[in-house]
Amino acid sequence: MGMATTTTMDTAMSTPTPEPSPVLATGAWLKNTACLLGPAGQVRWSAAHGDLGTPEACAALRESVQALLRQAPAVRAVAHDLHPDFFSTHLAVEIAATLGVPAIGVQHHHAHIAAVVAEHGITAPVVGLALDGVGLGTDGQAWGGELLWVDGARWQRLGHLRPLALPGGDRAAREPWRMAASALHALGRGAEITPRFAPVVGESLARGVQQMLDSGLRCPATTSTGRWFDAAAAALGLCLHQQEEAQAAIALEQAATRALQARADLPPLPGVRWNADGRPLDLRPLLAALFDAVDVGVAAAGFHLALADALAEGLVDAARRHGTRHAVLAGGCFFNRILRERVSTRATAAGLQVHLPVAQGCGDAGLALGQAWVAAQQLASIPPIPVHEEALPCA
Repeated sequence: MGMATTTTMDTAMSTPTPEPSPVLATGAWLKNTACLLGPAGQVRWSAAHGDLGTPEACAALRESVQALLRQAPAVRAVAHDLHPDFFSTHLAVEIAATLGVPAIGVQHHHAHIAAVVAEHGITAPVVGLALDGVGLGTDGQAWGGELLWVDGARWQRLGHLRPLALPGGDRAAREPWRMAASALHALGRGAEITPRFAPVVGESLARGVQQMLDSGLRCPATTSTGRWFDAAAAALGLCLHQQEEAQAAIALEQAATRALQARADLPPLPGVRWNADGRPLDLRPLLAALFDAVDVGVAAAGFHLALADALAEGLVDAARRHGTRHAVLAGGCFFNRILRERVSTRATAAGLQVHLPVAQGCGDAGLALGQAWVAAQQLASIPPIPVHEEALPCA
């Protein structure tokens, strides 16, 4: 885990940041960094704190925030993630109360898109795909496969991946076989869960997850792209348990890459299309093909290509519906080269200008910039309090 210091880094950007500013943002839970967004789009980043799962990382974030505040005592707001349990949220609320300024919560995926908008200085509305492992949605559910329209502080959820159950909650994110079991259940093939997974996880555990899915007990839903990747990797037998973040998704991408290097003209798997008319993108047909696949690499490649094509289709359709040519790709799933390049190529060919994160990468490390930018936009949209002539000083 990277430990923070109180040093900061200045980044010059042509960010269309309206006054008032500066705004402090405390980032999210994973790969946390804080930032200070000042006049003329100047950005000061804290050092990286890693994940806020230890007292040391939390203390480092607090020190970094204090260092940023010493550089800009006139902070107008403190922005944070919507999740109420994050230390970064608690710290933002605390600091805002101390300073007597608003604490502004920004939805995780809105912040992902906004960070790219800020970094590239885009002044027009955009449509964007924010694909990652998890972020709290405005409905209290776990999001992670989102198609959004963003115009400053205003935004709209245009579409998302079909929700998939998380059997056992957060444990399912560490055990991809549970996500594959969830996909089987969603396909109406729940009876296959125990015979398929009992040989590797044990009869009682496999049967327990099957019963959990049948009853819906401890099975919150998520639209997370990361969890669909986990399900795909486990369906192909590439990764049933992961010891490191994104291990299953990386294994799936590596298998697909090897297959595409051997045969560049591999076709996408059939069965999915996505028009951004409010309906979710249903990936069940792709998972059905993976459970029955003969060639693991070819199937992994077909999954990637089909998913990328459907995502690009939804993005292009949304751009046309909302009258914009600007498209944003953000979120940790776009570290996947096949997905990133295929969606970018398809969207560009359709006439869109595609923007991706640069300085901090696709993941949560750059989230604070999006939080700060949205908060600054929100403050700028508040009309000033009128001053009556009686209140003016005498000449």
